[in-house]
Amino acid sequence: MSGGIEFTFPRTVAEAVDVQIRLREQVREEPLDIDSIHLVAGTDISFERFGSRAWAGIVVLRMEDMEMVDEVVVSTSVGFPYVPGLLSFRETPPLLEAWARLRTMPDVVLCDAHGRAHPRRFGMACHFGLLVDTPTIGCAKSLLCGQVETMSPIGDWLPINDGEDLIGAALYTQPHARPVYVSVGHRVDLPSAIVVVRRCVRRYRIPEPLRLAHELVTRARKQAV
Repeated sequence: MSGGIEFTFPRTVAEAVDVQIRLREQVREEPLDIDSIHLVAGTDISFERFGSRAWAGIVVLRMEDMEMVDEVVVSTSVGFPYVPGLLSFRETPPLLEAWARLRTMPDVVLCDAHGRAHPRRFGMACHFGLLVDTPTIGCAKSLLCGQVETMSPIGDWLPINDGEDLIGAALYTQPHARPVYVSVGHRVDLPSAIVVVRRCVRRYRIPEPLRLAHELVTRARKQAV
C-alpha cells in the first residue's frame, strides 16, 4: 500500500542519491491539527546480525492514553546494503509490508529515523511518509547531520542547524537524559512534530510508539532464533 508515489529500487548508490534529490521536492511541510490526532503509530526494524533478514514492526496507539490499538510485525529479506544516508532504501520496503497488513490506519506516524535532518533533506521519515501519504515525523536517537545550537534554548528543545537551515529539534523528553532528534517527515511542520512527540512521551526518553515498536521487533527477532 502506498500513497502518491511508488517505491523505486535503485541499483547503485548514485541512483539512490538521485532518487532522494528528486523526491525531496515533493515533501510537504504544513501544520497539523493536533486535536484531530487520535491514533499515532511507531515504526522500527531489527536486523539479524549476519545476513539479510529483517523484522519490521508498526504499532498503533491511542494518542490520549498510549494504549495499543493495532500491531503488525513481518519478517522479510532486505535487498539494499547498509549505506549511511541511504537507510530508507533498506528499511522502507519491509515497513511497507507491515503497513499493508495494518487493520487500523494512524493519523500520524513516528519513525525511528531522520526526516529533513539529513544531508540531502530526505531521510527515511520523508521517504516513508511520501509512500504512505500520511503525516510522518522523524524521531531519531542520534544526530546524523547539523549542529545543536546550545546557546538558543526554546523551552525543552534546542534547534538543529545545518548552515543557515533549521533542520530539526533536539527535544529533551526526560530530565538528565540525552535528547531525541525530531525532524519533519511529510505533511507536518517542525512545531507540530515537536508537540506530537512530546505528547507521546511517558516515563522513558523514547516516545511510547517507538519504544513499543522496538520491543515488538526485538521480541520477534529473538523468537526466530
